[in-house]
Amino acid sequence: MSEKFVAILMGSDSDLPIVEPAFKILEDFEIPYEVKITSAHRTPLVTTKYVKDAEERGCSVFICAAGMAAHLAGAVAAASLKPIIGIPINASLNGLDALLSTVQMPAGIPVATVAIGKAGAKNAAYLAAQILAISETSLLQKLVEERKINAEAVISKDQALQEKLNS
Repeated sequence: MSEKFVAILMGSDSDLPIVEPAFKILEDFEIPYEVKITSAHRTPLVTTKYVKDAEERGCSVFICAAGMAAHLAGAVAAASLKPIIGIPINASLNGLDALLSTVQMPAGIPVATVAIGKAGAKNAAYLAAQILAISETSLLQKLVEERKINAEAVISKDQALQEKLNS
């Protein structure tokens, strides 16, 4: 088995602008990843073959983005015991159809579901990093540092606001 990586699957190329923020987060944490367009409905055999191949090559987490029926994450979860993170995409009905399709998985076939759209894509990357950090202390330390920096930024913004309001 080779180096661990995260596989990011999208149901359509139109999902790319929504999913791209996840790439930067994975890059910032130096987590290898690969991206593929595949469909639960249009290319089910290709999807399953890719999942099996990715697992053999070291994939540790799958991130799946899809809109409308959003069955991609479920199809991947049916083919793998690796952690699956679903990103619902707003392709119709404000993304609620994709959200419900992603989150309402049958018992025994779990999919961790994040927010609709770009915020979900970012959180999917962070969640993948947290999953990998269970066994990688250097990655865990990077996540701790990121949280600390984020907290300091909020405190700094509040201090600036308080100074502005009290002057």
